[in-house]
Amino acid sequence: MSYYFMVQIEMIDEDEYQKYLDKVDEVFSKFNGKYLAVDDSPKIIEGTWKYSRSVLIEFESENDFNSWYFSDDYQSIIKHRLEGAYCDFVLVKGLK
Repeated sequence: MSYYFMVQIEMIDEDEYQKYLDKVDEVFSKFNGKYLAVDDSPKIIEGTWKYSRSVLIEFESENDFNSWYFSDDYQSIIKHRLEGAYCDFVLVKGLK
């Protein structure tokens, strides 16, 4: 069953966030995830939106997500994301 990691990002320090971006793909490539969307200007249909970037990642299983997110490699770079942006995210179980 697929799991989807949905992230909404509000940039606060682009230089710090860039340190995260410089490493994240190298770390991400070691795991069974797949970027489905990265959008710096999503179209707002309803409500208000404080975010400047949206990201959607698919994982084949919850275990694959956990292996990536809680890995030592990812945890070593996450500080740059946390210092560079406010992020809200959820992990959603797919239908199949």
